[in-house]
Amino acid sequence: MKRIFKWVLRLFIMAVVLLIIFLLSLDSILRVMMEHNIRAQTGMNAEIGQFHLGLLEPVVTIKDLKLHNPPDFGGTPFLNIPEIHAEYDRAALKKGEIHVMLLRFNLGELDIVKNAAGKTNLFELGARPPEKKNPGEEFKKRTGLKFTSIDVLNVSIGKFKYIDLGNQKNSHEQQIGIEDWPMPSVKSEADLAGLGTFIYLRSDGFFNSLVEQKSSNSGLLHILGK
Repeated sequence: MKRIFKWVLRLFIMAVVLLIIFLLSLDSILRVMMEHNIRAQTGMNAEIGQFHLGLLEPVVTIKDLKLHNPPDFGGTPFLNIPEIHAEYDRAALKKGEIHVMLLRFNLGELDIVKNAAGKTNLFELGARPPEKKNPGEEFKKRTGLKFTSIDVLNVSIGKFKYIDLGNQKNSHEQQIGIEDWPMPSVKSEADLAGLGTFIYLRSDGFFNSLVEQKSSNSGLLHILGK
């Protein structure tokens, strides 16, 4: 009987140790899973410096997220996002709704690349939003969750780069310099129109040549609220 009790106690201790190890490793496990999911969904290699999912508080933080273009675009950088920080409503999530109380989004750098074949990554990598699909319905279909609102969206944007792999003389960059720009009560894409206009004005004509390259593609103008 004592031997059985000792084995049960050992198993219990082992289970507790394994649970602690799992909890301590959870952020690393989720970080690797997210990198794989991004790669599977976009075809781009992803690197995440740090991922944190709060167990006691409803917080998700991603730091140093970097996406790289596929080989067709030289494997060059695409996005550099120093931070995404979200504080969400746990009660709403239990009801199948996503209500974000604070979303802090810091886009350090966006690199727009034109390859030697004359193709531009923004147009080739699905940057154009669907014209006939409702983004909210698509999101609910894929996740089973309904987006409701973001109480406060705080945006920072560093710079944009244009890289022409066929002719480096055409390459240039533009500092946007938006820091901690708050947007209250974001409920739909329409609420982001003001941000799009602000980015366009700060870009000093950076996107004009892109619009001319793909005049039949309205995706970039849609993103910029134009």
